[in-house]
Amino acid sequence: MVSRLMAVLCGLCLSVLVAANAAAVEVEGVNVSESKTVDGTSLVLNGAGVRSKFFIDLYVAALYLPSKSSDETAILPADETQAIVLHVISGRINSDNMTEATMEGFENSTDGNVAPIQKEVDELLTVFADEINEGDTFELVYVPNDGVRVIKNGQLGKTIGDRAFKEALFGIWMGDEPAQGSLKDDMLDD
Repeated sequence: MVSRLMAVLCGLCLSVLVAANAAAVEVEGVNVSESKTVDGTSLVLNGAGVRSKFFIDLYVAALYLPSKSSDETAILPADETQAIVLHVISGRINSDNMTEATMEGFENSTDGNVAPIQKEVDELLTVFADEINEGDTFELVYVPNDGVRVIKNGQLGKTIGDRAFKEALFGIWMGDEPAQGSLKDDMLDD
């Protein structure tokens, strides 16, 4: 009787694990959720990929939208809930190089005209000032009429800016001069 109960319980545990894994895709060892909900708005995983530099994998980035799209010209200016989630997979990322890369990304995404959003950029960089470790997760969640919520490891750090700031921020990965072309393609893979 006990062995039969254990077999049933193990079977239930296995089906729960299978169901949990079915709700995620694996990218470079990171389980990326296929959906997320923000303030009652359901978002689906549009695509995910790896940011690499000098043959070193740095982080996994995932794009979440209300519905799948491969059109960055529609995604970037859209005034709808969207999210980019960064999963740090390298111990080589630290506050200094994250800040430097983010500034370079804003320069590229704004064609060198960061001045209109400089205050918001500076606020974002304060979140990166804290120690960054392998395994950290950053969620950049845009909510209309609220701004971009910057969430580190599940803790809300700040809510910053407006749609124009979101467009420049998301442009780091999906603009005309993205951080990495192959990562952009992966994030826009619908």
